Amino acid sequence: MNLIVNGDPHTFNGTTVTDLVAELNLTGRRLAVEVNREIVPKSEHDTHTLREGDTVEVVHAIGGG
Repeated sequence: MNLIVNGDPHTFNGTTVTDLVAELNLTGRRLAVEVNREIVPKSEHDTHTLREGDTVEVVHAIGGG
């Protein structure tokens, strides 16, 4: 399916937010995911199904001080 990820077209072969995070090699990182302008809580990443044309924003949490 075709998605927009962080403003760029992306062909995606999975179904869930967790699948997308893995495909982007971001598993295990602290991040926030927004689908169509709505935050998807981490507890729902395994069950939130992405659909053709969804717009996804992935934001990495970066520590510092």
